[in-house]
Amino acid sequence: MVNKPKQLAAKNEVEKGAKKANLFQTLLMWTLIPLLFTTMVLLIIAFVADINVLDEMKKMSSSLPFSTEKKSVEDEELAVDIEERVVSLQAEIKEKESQVYKLQEELEQFKDEKNAWLTEQENLQRQIEALQRAKEDNKRDVKEIISTFEKMSAKSAAPVITNMNDAEAIQILTALKPEVLAPILEKMSAEDAAKYTSLMTK
Repeated sequence: MVNKPKQLAAKNEVEKGAKKANLFQTLLMWTLIPLLFTTMVLLIIAFVADINVLDEMKKMSSSLPFSTEKKSVEDEELAVDIEERVVSLQAEIKEKESQVYKLQEELEQFKDEKNAWLTEQENLQRQIEALQRAKEDNKRDVKEIISTFEKMSAKSAAPVITNMNDAEAIQILTALKPEVLAPILEKMSAEDAAKYTSLMTK
């Protein structure tokens, strides 16, 4: 009597195991076998239609987001973009260097022109100084001549002045004191005296 329940329990376990095995076999029969059959049919159709299944699988897998081929294509495109940017920047650098070189040439030309102007200015300054010295020397000479005429007698001074050119004569006559000038003009001929008086009033 004791053995019957044990046998019943063992039988129940065997039945449960069989049911589980039956369930697995049923699942296998209803899913795996139709899937295999469908795959075989598709492969045969692809073969008949002359479609390379492996190539198509590669194309499909490359469109997936985690595909390494897609990443490598993107990396190549990025590398090309970077290379184009580098070439563009190098061209821009060359253009800027050309502009800098041109500006340096213009600066050098400006420096040369400035040096030429400075040299010309120095030459003009020297000429001005020389003319001023000559003018001062001339003034000294004129003063000495005037001093000499003031010491001369009117009779001696009149013929010397009439033999000078008009500009020199007027320069001396206008510098003489009135008390010296009047006797010299008296000793000249009426025509010369009139001429010099007229020139002095201009």
